[in-house]
Amino acid sequence: MAKRIYLIGGSKGGVGKSLVSMAVLDHLQAGGENVLLIDSDTSNPDVWKAYHEVVRSELVNLDEADGWIQLVNLCDEHRDATVVLNTAARNNQGVSAYGVTLHNTLAELDRQLVTLWVINRQRDSLELLKEYLETITATTVHVIRNGYFGEEKKFELYNVSKLRESIEGRGGRSLLFPDLADRVSDNLYSQRMPIAQAAKALPIGNRAELLRWRGEVSKVLMEITT
Repeated sequence: MAKRIYLIGGSKGGVGKSLVSMAVLDHLQAGGENVLLIDSDTSNPDVWKAYHEVVRSELVNLDEADGWIQLVNLCDEHRDATVVLNTAARNNQGVSAYGVTLHNTLAELDRQLVTLWVINRQRDSLELLKEYLETITATTVHVIRNGYFGEEKKFELYNVSKLRESIEGRGGRSLLFPDLADRVSDNLYSQRMPIAQAAKALPIGNRAELLRWRGEVSKVLMEITT
């Protein structure tokens, strides 16, 4: 099977892309996958800061054509690795202008592009996904409803949308990403530690919450990574 590129998108700040990216990295590593992290949030690379010492990691600016060229070359150089691409909040313009560079090389790379699009309950999350799909068509898209913003039924705009029908009609899934207690997510960001390390180093109560969440996340990600 072709190695995958997991692109974690959302194109706006505050929807939870970084935590989803960290969860995907943790899940793949726990399953024995060889992973390459590419973080395009070059101004505030939280995921890179947490993981660059434990996985091969690169910072790539996808606002520029050269960054997309670099991304494709890295995917080619590391053919043995599954790629996790954490995108920045500003990157929809870069996708529109230069995303075709990746789109047109997927077959030669022998890579499958899987997009995890993280949404909150606001309309612009969906509008930005529509824009993304106009450029990147050769991808399976799974919509990740971030449970931080409420239970599944509260994502009504997406749940009843034609966009959901389209995503699921193309084989994508609509999933609810489990919420993690604020004090534990704050630990991950402030101490810049990988999830596996935090599961051993945090105070006992924090570890218990993290392990609960980690188990729930694994159930969700198993549906789209196997």
